[in-house]
Amino acid sequence: MLPYISKRILVALPTLVIISVIVFLLQKLLPGDPILALAGEDRDPATLDFLREHYHLNDPLPLQYARWLGAVLTGDFGISLRTSQPVLDLIVEKLPVTLQLALMSIAIALIVGIPTGIIAAVYKNTVFDWLANLVAISGMSIPNFWLGIMLILLISVNLGWLPASGYEPLFSDPVRSIKTMLMPSFVLGTALAATIMRHTRSAMLEVLKSDYIRTARAKGLTSREVILSHSFRNAILPIITLTAILFGELMAGAVLTEQIFAIPGFGKLTVDAVFNRDYAVVQGVVLCTAVGFLLVNLVADILYGVFNPRIRASL
Repeated sequence: MLPYISKRILVALPTLVIISVIVFLLQKLLPGDPILALAGEDRDPATLDFLREHYHLNDPLPLQYARWLGAVLTGDFGISLRTSQPVLDLIVEKLPVTLQLALMSIAIALIVGIPTGIIAAVYKNTVFDWLANLVAISGMSIPNFWLGIMLILLISVNLGWLPASGYEPLFSDPVRSIKTMLMPSFVLGTALAATIMRHTRSAMLEVLKSDYIRTARAKGLTSREVILSHSFRNAILPIITLTAILFGELMAGAVLTEQIFAIPGFGKLTVDAVFNRDYAVVQGVVLCTAVGFLLVNLVADILYGVFNPRIRASL
């Protein structure tokens, strides 16, 4: 398993370099000049020249990229032009917020989506299958911002069960932290559960038609053993892939949900950085998100070997 993981890491390194080049070049295409916003209303030419020289914006692009990449490799993501804070500090501050939201959302999605998909596949074309598909279609059709607003109105305003917005660090007050994140996690989790349910159902239906499933039934195994030990174990690989992709998307920042519930996560940080032309923050956040995607996919590759003996044998 270790050589396989090492190989995957070596493949990921060139991907990171390519991503860093793309991120660096694309942010240069953003409209406007960040130095004009930084200089204030006076915009004295001498001040503008000093700021451009100070932030090395007059250097050729290859030199700017090399300087930025060299600093990143030492843990220096630059300084925010808007707040004058180190970008790494901003990322460390916002990352736990988005990570908690992503983990709670994906947990809700898996808890709801996988059992519902299995039931829909086992009881195909019955009332259970129709209800599961109806719930899935509803989950994919209802906009997150509308569901979030309705939950705030019902749960927070009318019933007063949960806070309407805000965020409490998990290690500061775990109970209140979970309460503040429960509604946004439910909003994101239900939409993801619908997608996971549909993929689980399709994967299970494909596996249930296999010859080895008929053989397992003929051997006298119980339905529980056939479904969980044989069918689901072989249907889980596409679900792992989908879960990794969905989790990576959550880590990139659920912008609308974070805005509705006033959650200070990656989504809000990215939007603010783009609007303020804060190049260093945009670069740092996108690069951190790319690393997160690669790590999640690495975990998915390892899980393939855990659940599929044929993949383990080939490692």
